[in-house]
Amino acid sequence: MSTPPPASARRAELPAAAAAAVTVVLWASAFVSIRSAGDAYSPGALALGRLLAGALTLGVICLVRREAWPPRSAWRGIALSGVLWFGFYMVALNWGEQQVDAGTAALVVNTGPILIALLGSRLLGDPMPPQLLAGMAVSFAGAVTVGLSMSGEGGSSVLGVVLCLLAAVAYAGGVVAQKPALGSAGPLQVTTFGCLVGAVVCLPFAGQLVQEAARAPASATLNMVYLGVFPTALAFTTWAYALSRTTASRMGATTYAAPALVVLMSWLFLGEVPGLLTLLGGALCLAGVAVSRSRAARAGTPAAVVESRPGRAPDSAR
Repeated sequence: MSTPPPASARRAELPAAAAAAVTVVLWASAFVSIRSAGDAYSPGALALGRLLAGALTLGVICLVRREAWPPRSAWRGIALSGVLWFGFYMVALNWGEQQVDAGTAALVVNTGPILIALLGSRLLGDPMPPQLLAGMAVSFAGAVTVGLSMSGEGGSSVLGVVLCLLAAVAYAGGVVAQKPALGSAGPLQVTTFGCLVGAVVCLPFAGQLVQEAARAPASATLNMVYLGVFPTALAFTTWAYALSRTTASRMGATTYAAPALVVLMSWLFLGEVPGLLTLLGGALCLAGVAVSRSRAARAGTPAAVVESRPGRAPDSAR
């Protein structure tokens, strides 16, 4: 098969780029909504409520579209991403944001792309050039700086940074687990059933959710529903759509803009602005990611392959 001209290749990438942009904006807004709803809902209850709202939304869409059951070959990736990303990640992030502001949480979680590249190299065969290792070191230094900047505000803030780092690890594991599943199942299938798996994992928090929903203000509950419908149902589906058309490490790089958007949104809606040292640590996190995705690092990365069918990643990308 002949290689398509650069203009055609760029046009083919536009839908995936647009989907990734929608994902980044909605995920950035999630940090702010979590911070707002966290005053009324505990971490586990908020995660379960978000996942139930997301699963209901996705379920209705699947019924309308008459989506088929995912093939057996996709279930391992769906289950792993559901446990790690939809389950553990959301609980850890909710808990972390009760200890640190939304901007700080976003800066720390944005170490995830480095971890995605590392896991992608080990498990998916993506190349890991020296620039990636250097970027990991710089990004880790940034996370440590953020942690030190919060240490003067008490042990709970340090705990928040640690929880956000754990969330980043779960996020990376979920992305790498999800990529092979997209080789045999569509983005909507993978997202819907991953969300259902996450909801099942969080069912032990059902009692807390019922109790807290009874006394929570309407604004907090609306934030929880918003988290389920938009940053979960919509954004995770657009993410899976884009991920099915490129590599895991390249998709991880699209989240670089999220911390800046979160800082802007948290300033506008919450009146929260991270301190100077926190911003410096966040800049180091971003610099590390940028180093890992430099031109030299990208030189050894295969170009995104053209998918064989809409909604499916080709075998060579698994």
